[in-house]
Amino acid sequence: MKNIISKVVISSLVIGAVGFTNAQKIDAKAKKILDDITANYKSKKNTYFKFSFGSGTNGKVDKNEPGIYYAAGDKYKLKIMETEQIFDGSKIYNINTEDMEVTVAKPNGSSSMFSPINYLTSYRNDYNVTYEGKKNVNGVNADFIKLTPVKSNGIQAVYLFVDAAKKQMIKLEQHGNNKDLAVIAITQYKENQTLDPGMFVFDKNKYKNYLVTEL
Repeated sequence: MKNIISKVVISSLVIGAVGFTNAQKIDAKAKKILDDITANYKSKKNTYFKFSFGSGTNGKVDKNEPGIYYAAGDKYKLKIMETEQIFDGSKIYNINTEDMEVTVAKPNGSSSMFSPINYLTSYRNDYNVTYEGKKNVNGVNADFIKLTPVKSNGIQAVYLFVDAAKKQMIKLEQHGNNKDLAVIAITQYKENQTLDPGMFVFDKNKYKNYLVTEL
């Protein structure tokens, strides 16, 4: 479980910028749905997701763990198991409490967080987008959108399931070329809460005994 979290949550942050030369194809209906959802989230002072993080292989989820995600503007905090990430608007702090390690990196143009909403913006440059119709997801008649990379990046496809009427994400699945599967299923959503002023601040005093690596 720890390995797959490292693959989809940590390593994806430091992918180098790649020039995409292939012709990108984006379905107009899918684009409108994704852009509407993005605009909805951006219009909020802040958003909160509680979700289930599933991992497995060959299209089957073997394990599930709870996760939480807070976002306000460009800043965010994500926590799954013993891994926590904070983006303070300038740097990304990846904190692993089990290994007592902190990795610090600056985001770049093609960085992609595996979070409840990461693909809402990254699709614009990195993926072909198709609308695949409707699919029932936990009782919701969800719109099903498929993303495929314009250029090889280790991902075979990403499936997004959204509630277009509410302009909200329901579930996303990331299928790797190596048959790894990672799934985020949103179980609770809140918006415009009163958050701790230090929510998106990395306090180095809390991690004095950690190994800190700057990338």
